[in-house]
Amino acid sequence: MNLIVAVDKKWAIGYKGDLLVKIPSDQKFFRLQTTNKAVIMGRKTLESMPASQPLPNRLNVVITKQKDYKIKDAIVVNSIEEALDAVKEYKSEDIFVIGGETIYKQMLDKCTVAHVTKIDYEYNADTFFPNLDKASDWELVASSEEQTYHDLEYVFNEYHRKK
Repeated sequence: MNLIVAVDKKWAIGYKGDLLVKIPSDQKFFRLQTTNKAVIMGRKTLESMPASQPLPNRLNVVITKQKDYKIKDAIVVNSIEEALDAVKEYKSEDIFVIGGETIYKQMLDKCTVAHVTKIDYEYNADTFFPNLDKASDWELVASSEEQTYHDLEYVFNEYHRKK
């Protein structure tokens, strides 16, 4: 299973329920990686999307503690186990965890590949992703050339869980 995330210098991922920054090439990378695949997210991540709607051309699995939560074109579950059951027909490489902070932390040990867009800037933030550079069970296996969007520099990194 994969996860996909954009982080700043301190591995921050969001502030007040939104992304820190929207970089068009990062959004394109996200679309290319996840289209026609399964995505697992928390309710707050879903609600941060345009019109609070599921992503098109994907199986959207939304994890929430709210027992009566319903959203059109998504599978709503109440636990990690139910989310994993909802995507069991998909190959592991076709499943992506897409946030937020709580879901990433709960699913990290179930993932073997992490696609991390690392932004060389420190934002004011209130949500964070675990620092994989300091995690002994993860290793950086690929890094893109440095990219620039306006005055931001960033790279696309791929981490794999050590066997």
